[in-house]
Amino acid sequence: MDRNELYQYIQNEQPNICQISVLQNGNEVYGAEWNGYQRTDCAHIMSATKSVMSLLVGIAVDRGWIGSVEDKVLSYFPEYPVKRGEKTIRDVTIKHLLTMRAPYKGHGDPWTKVCSSADWTAASLDFLGGRKGITGEFDYRTVCLHILSGLLYKAAGMKTVDFANQYLFRPLGIREHENYYAETAEEHKRFTIDKLPRKNVWFSDPQGLGTPGYGLCMSAAGMAKIGQLCLQKGVWDGEQIVSSKWIEEMLFPRAVTGGGFRGMSYGYLWWIVHPEKNIYAAIGNSGNVIYVDPNRKTVAAVSSYFKPRVFDRVYFIEDVLLPSLESDGGFR
Repeated sequence: MDRNELYQYIQNEQPNICQISVLQNGNEVYGAEWNGYQRTDCAHIMSATKSVMSLLVGIAVDRGWIGSVEDKVLSYFPEYPVKRGEKTIRDVTIKHLLTMRAPYKGHGDPWTKVCSSADWTAASLDFLGGRKGITGEFDYRTVCLHILSGLLYKAAGMKTVDFANQYLFRPLGIREHENYYAETAEEHKRFTIDKLPRKNVWFSDPQGLGTPGYGLCMSAAGMAKIGQLCLQKGVWDGEQIVSSKWIEEMLFPRAVTGGGFRGMSYGYLWWIVHPEKNIYAAIGNSGNVIYVDPNRKTVAAVSSYFKPRVFDRVYFIEDVLLPSLESDGGFR
């Protein structure tokens, strides 16, 4: 289909898409908006936030603020009071958090207990550990990942959004972000499900630490820059923003057990879509995706407003978007 047909197809068949930006060889070959969004507007990119957080951790490692992903999590929280009889938590490393293999008490994310607490990092640490020990099993969590924001603050002395602005967003030409704090549970819910365009904000806890598992609002154009940075092994305009070593570690595929992940592997908070082809993606609920194909030197970013039961748009990107652009001469 040509570009006009593609635009209409998306409007009819993918109605919650807000923006798309496709880069090839670093140049935008397709950019469009729907649902009243402008190019510079932002959408809540949901769990794709995690992949951006991975880059921030990598930058902190590169600069020596975090010693290693093998560091024990509690070494950054010496004041945390470990409960009597709890041993597992002492052996949990940063790598366990990044690969979704950290052990937790209970099942699922304890949203209410963490997000209603005065200290989200401490509340998340309360759920880390447990009697099963460190099993290495894949256990995808979102709210308890807040430990990473607390850890980054302890290591670098900067709040999440300030760190991101200085060391990632500003160098990439992404507009600086501000914190967004919801004082009530209703406001928190509204932030998550609102369909209207957003500003450049990052949802934060009462201490001003950005939520690392969700809550970042970006435009598709900004998302595409994140993907392009990874494609270029951490280099942007001749400057090494994050080391190529970190990019390589971050994208090393690790097998994921259990259903619901359609055969993908996992790196450091990035999904490895096709390990044999080195294709990877940042994936957020409602179809927010940063898709990177090094073979075609292509990045496809899709921003979307909240719509339940839309996990990702990898199939759409691979089966509709990129083939349409190729057939229409959009790729060089």
